[in-house]
Amino acid sequence: MVQAGEKRLLQLHELEEFRYHAYENPKMYKEQTKRIHEKCIQPRNFDPGQLVFSYNSRLKIFEEKLKSKWSGPFEVVRVTAHGAVELKPLNAERTFLVNGQRVKHYFGEVINAKKTLVDLEEA
Repeated sequence: MVQAGEKRLLQLHELEEFRYHAYENPKMYKEQTKRIHEKCIQPRNFDPGQLVFSYNSRLKIFEEKLKSKWSGPFEVVRVTAHGAVELKPLNAERTFLVNGQRVKHYFGEVINAKKTLVDLEEA
C-alpha cells in the first residue's frame, strides 16, 4: 500500500509538472513572436518641415500592377506623442492626421511637374 501511495503521489507530481510546462510553452511562444514582430517595426522620427511620402491604401480601386502605393511628398506639420503625424500637401492649406507607420522619409528634391520639359529629337 505504501509503494502504491508513493507511486500515485509521483504521478500527481508529474501531472503537475506537465501542466506547468503546458502553461509555460505558449507564454514563451508569445514572447518570442512579439520580439520578432517588434524587430520588424522600424522606428521613424519625423520633424516639422520635413518632406515625407504617405502610403495610400485606397488604391485598390485601380487594378494596375505598376501604380505606386506611395503618394506625396507632403510636409510634416507636427508629430503627436502617440506617433501620429499631421501632414500638409505642398500646394494646399488643409492638414490631415496619418499613422506614423504609414509614412516614410522623402530624400529627393521637389520637382515641379508643370515646368518639366522633355525634348524628343527625331534621329
